[in-house]
Amino acid sequence: MSKYRNRAPGPTEVPERVLQAMGRQVIHHRTPEFEAVFGEVRQGTKRLLGTTAEPIFLSCSGTGGMEAAVVNLLSPGDKVIVVQAGEFGKRWADMLLTFGMDVVLLPEPYGETVQPGILAAALIDNKNAKAVFCQHSETSTGVLHDIKSYAEITRATDALLVVDAVSSVGCAELLMDDWGIDVVVAGGQKGLMLPPGLGIVAFSERAWILSATSRLPKFYFDLSAELALQRKNQVRFTPAVSLIVGLNEALGMLFSEGWPGKVLQRHERLARATRAAVKALGLELFAKSNWSPAITSVVAPNAKGEAIVAGFAKYGMTIAGGQGPMKGNVFRLGHMGYTDEHDVIAMLGILERVLNDTRYHFRPGVAVAAAQWVFTEEQNT
Repeated sequence: MSKYRNRAPGPTEVPERVLQAMGRQVIHHRTPEFEAVFGEVRQGTKRLLGTTAEPIFLSCSGTGGMEAAVVNLLSPGDKVIVVQAGEFGKRWADMLLTFGMDVVLLPEPYGETVQPGILAAALIDNKNAKAVFCQHSETSTGVLHDIKSYAEITRATDALLVVDAVSSVGCAELLMDDWGIDVVVAGGQKGLMLPPGLGIVAFSERAWILSATSRLPKFYFDLSAELALQRKNQVRFTPAVSLIVGLNEALGMLFSEGWPGKVLQRHERLARATRAAVKALGLELFAKSNWSPAITSVVAPNAKGEAIVAGFAKYGMTIAGGQGPMKGNVFRLGHMGYTDEHDVIAMLGILERVLNDTRYHFRPGVAVAAAQWVFTEEQNT
């Protein structure tokens, strides 16, 4: 018998408490029962994002939330700046080009980050830019972009800052109001510990002002129409009721654990232990710096990334390979959401077995020992 374990960077494992909550009989979305749950979810999500802005809940993936942000903010021909240092930065660019935007790319090699000074210079050169689009945690590379500095720069201009935070919400510090972020896009299937299918978009007051002039077509993703109803704990269309019920349970878990302090500390500790294990094996981290607490991306020895992913599957665990030009050269280890120290130790133990199967030479036990040292030091301080 092989127990299935999921250490991919999304979708992630769903806690039993959340599964049980979602397994109850579905309540109708036009009832006081749903409105009560939805009200709790709305307030809890505001707390999670560090905002007084109204989060809009959509039945879609995180990419649907990204598209909702685009079509509610912009008009054809608008100039936008895109931070592109990974496949999800590329997704912003592809989406914006599809909708007819004038896209200014700020490219950096995958595994790197775009330094704030580069963004500041681009905004000086493109004073008519309507918005800057970026990732917080770039899931394809394991880089955490410096959103706080990006926001400090955009606040001094007319350009909005639009952040894909799908793999950072619940894992890394993100303070929408204090930092001055204009749009946050999130999804339920990563740090929020849900099955896929729930997108979340929050607009600042600056974003709602720009939205009023948007001329892109929208119907299902008309956020202003959603806002009018969701403020009253109601919805336009049939929502993902079970996912909203599950999110209420997941938020309760995060707040009980200790949000933000203890939750973010746990993610940092798990990421630090994973990086220590990778280095102890003599492997190279793909991200050169600015490591995400949600995911560790590793250069595959001898370009055997796909073999390593398949090897994990043989031992009953799912991880992820490289995307786009990184396919075959990278494998990605997730430690976000419903993950603890024992999950990471199990993941690293399987990594050792898989590397041994691929004839990569190392001292057995070195990865697990390196992670244990991190966890032990944490307990003793």
